[in-house]
Amino acid sequence: MKKIFGLILGLTVGITGCSKQEAPTTAETDTKTEAVKTIKVASTGSDTDVWNYIASLPETKQAGIKLEVKNLTDYVVLNTSVASGEMDVNAFQSFNYLAAYNASNPDAQVYPLATTYLEPMGIYTNNIKTVDAFPQGATIAIPNDTANEARALSLLQSAGLIKLKPDFDRAKGTVNDVLENPKALKLKPIQMTTAVRVKNDVDAIVLGNTLALEGGLNVLKDSVFREPIDQTTQLYVNLLGVSKANKDDPTYAKLGELYHLPQVQKFVTEKFAGTKVQVNKPVSEFANLK
Repeated sequence: MKKIFGLILGLTVGITGCSKQEAPTTAETDTKTEAVKTIKVASTGSDTDVWNYIASLPETKQAGIKLEVKNLTDYVVLNTSVASGEMDVNAFQSFNYLAAYNASNPDAQVYPLATTYLEPMGIYTNNIKTVDAFPQGATIAIPNDTANEARALSLLQSAGLIKLKPDFDRAKGTVNDVLENPKALKLKPIQMTTAVRVKNDVDAIVLGNTLALEGGLNVLKDSVFREPIDQTTQLYVNLLGVSKANKDDPTYAKLGELYHLPQVQKFVTEKFAGTKVQVNKPVSEFANLK
């Protein structure tokens, strides 16, 4: 969304005769202080934990960066705050979510900066053990935002529960694109952040991993079916998003390098039980995904 290096500053002091090291001047100290760039990161849920950890690393300071991480819960605000310049970068969304957002907000665009990880979307039930066991007329709650509704429908098709139109748009498709529904499933779009709370009121919920983790669910252990991690799910790789003014800034590019440091990946793997799979590829490889 899964080569890396940290910047290490070394100081070699040569001792010749009785000469001694001179202390840096005030001007030199001020120059070093000015070289540190403060970057405001907008994130949410588990991604906030990751970026707070990155903010604490010596490698971040050595890269000349100070991170200020803010936890936001409104996905639209996470993008509009970056487009407006209120925040500098965000870390929460997949490529398909970004594409859907940009299509709806032509005057407030956000640009991909670097890939981070892919985390599978899953189908969660209380009592149904396999997708073949779904009863006729079962109710399945799916996300109601454009990108995640399309993603959930693609997942249900992969599970063999529905069939979508041949021209289904994986970034903007809706329940109106269901071509075949042999079990007469009731697909109920709801606000994704409420999905865990309604889990006992429906037969199944389709949920992204960030919210699943917050609800105590592990997609690798608790889902009855989940997305594969392969070429078919490239569109769902997560990324860092920035404004147009920052997309080619070399300082911002260092954020992708920091995310992929070995110690960061160790932290992510241990904290999130392997549910966030590292993707470290140029964003140009994903530009024309459909």
